[in-house]
Amino acid sequence: MKQKPIVFSLIKEQSSFMTAIMSVLTFLSVLTLGIALMIGTGAIRMNSQWDLYATIQTTDSNDVPKIREVLNKNKNIIKSSTEISSNQMMDLMSPWVSGGSALQKYLPQMWEVKFASKQDLQSVQTQITPYAKFLTHKNALETPIRAGWYLIAICALVLAVALGSITVCISYIAHNTAILHKRELEILNQIGASDSFVAHQMQIIVARICTRATIYGFLMALPFLFLILSAAHSARVGMMAMVELSGFDWILLFALPVIITVFATYITKHTTKKILQNS
Repeated sequence: MKQKPIVFSLIKEQSSFMTAIMSVLTFLSVLTLGIALMIGTGAIRMNSQWDLYATIQTTDSNDVPKIREVLNKNKNIIKSSTEISSNQMMDLMSPWVSGGSALQKYLPQMWEVKFASKQDLQSVQTQITPYAKFLTHKNALETPIRAGWYLIAICALVLAVALGSITVCISYIAHNTAILHKRELEILNQIGASDSFVAHQMQIIVARICTRATIYGFLMALPFLFLILSAAHSARVGMMAMVELSGFDWILLFALPVIITVFATYITKHTTKKILQNS
C-alpha cells in the first residue's frame, strides 16, 4: 500500500535542530522525574521503616534498673530491645572524640527498641519518660525527610519548566512551518481545504520529530538513572540507601515520552488552527 505524501516538510537542518532540542528536553524531563520518584520512594520507605523505632537514653545510673523493669514488663509488645554497652558507645563516638576510658562515665546508657505498633511505642514512651529521654527515630529523621520533599518540589519545578519549554518549541515549529509554507497555505485555503486537514499535516511533522526525539532523550537518561541508583546504594547511609525505582515508577518513566509526544501533537493542532484563523 502506497503511503500518502504529506503536504508540508521541514528542511534537514530545521528537522535536526528541533530533534536535538526535543531530545534534550525529554532527557531533562525523564531524568528529573526519575530523580523525584527515587527521592519520594526513599522518603516514604525511610519514614515507614523508622516509625516503630526509638532510642532510650539516661545518664543517671540509678534509673537504669527502672528502665529495664519497664522494658521487661512490656516485652510482649516490644519486637526487639538492644542495650548498648559503654564499649559500643566508645566505638560509635571514636571518630569524633578521644580520651579512652576517662570519657565513659559521661556517656549515656542507651537502648535501641523496636515496637510492634505506634500505639505500643506511645504506651512505653509514657512509662519511660519519667526516668529517661525517649527519642523516636521518626522525629530525629524529620529534617532529612523534609529535605527530601523539598528536593522533590524542586524536581517538579524543573519538570514543569522542561514541559513549558517543549510547549514553546512546538509552537515555534508550527509558526515556523506556517511561515515557510505560506504560499501552500494560501493555495490550500483557495481550494477549500479545512483547517483540520492543515493542522493534521502539521501534526504528522511534529509527531515524527517528537517520536525520534523522545526515544533519543529517554535512552540518554537511562544510564544516568542507573548511575544515580548505583551511587545511592553504595553510600549505604540514610535516605540515599533507600532510594529505588519501583515497577510503577518505571511505567511512569516509559509513559512520559509518549505523553510528551501526545501533548506536542495536541499543542500543534491548537497552535496551527489559531494561526490559520488569524491569517
